[in-house]
Amino acid sequence: MGDPNATSPGRRRTAVSIFLPLEHGSWALALEPLALALLVAPSPAGVALTTAALAGFFARRPLKAALDPSAADPPRAAQGVLLLFSALALAGLGGAWLLSSPAALWPLLLAAPFGGLFIYFDAQGDSRAALAELAGSAAFAVLPATFATLAGWRVPAALALTALALARSIPTVLTVRTYLRLRKGKPARPAVPLLAAALALGTIALLAAAHQAPWFAICGPGLLLLRTAWFISARQPAWAAKRVGLAEAILGGVYLGCAAIAYLSKGNG
Repeated sequence: MGDPNATSPGRRRTAVSIFLPLEHGSWALALEPLALALLVAPSPAGVALTTAALAGFFARRPLKAALDPSAADPPRAAQGVLLLFSALALAGLGGAWLLSSPAALWPLLLAAPFGGLFIYFDAQGDSRAALAELAGSAAFAVLPATFATLAGWRVPAALALTALALARSIPTVLTVRTYLRLRKGKPARPAVPLLAAALALGTIALLAAAHQAPWFAICGPGLLLLRTAWFISARQPAWAAKRVGLAEAILGGVYLGCAAIAYLSKGNG
């Protein structure tokens, strides 16, 4: 007989499912905007806001577990973790409020509807729906505008930074979803992600022409457009979902690097 006090693989999997997001793509689309904001618009208030954003990200699954009426023991543990993350989120928001002008937090109002929409879908068990994934990624992509205003940027430049984050997240969600559907032989609309990637590139180019973003910042959206064109073409790679996720993580790092170089060489807003 095994050790009765040992933790079984099933119990470990249950704990992981309670406390950690299982969608690997969500990690990148949540953390990349935060990393971008901290790199190009750093401030003590921004560090505090990062704490709040990360706490909100990791509180999602404990919240679901705590509200799950079908489970017995897990909700008790989840409630404690949820309380911890809630306290961290409030502390982070309070810190950002105290370390900067409260008026600088106004871009959070832009992120709130997207976050609320994702929470609604998640509560219905539809977190993998297209609209849910778009809303969740958009909520984090809008956050860089708040980091920028906390760092003293002008409003147009702050919104341009968020546009750059959105130019990464929205086309990526559409491209990956379309690619996986095509690989499975399911109906899809390849023109949608291609149009989204083209619009993203065009938007960043217009912002650069208006001197609200550095010209070098278009490298990232341009690379994403090429990726999308390849993924929906007749010569698309025959990759499994895990390999696609790894490729997207690498691509996200390149995108982040291009944006950071562009802004740090130009100066902030």
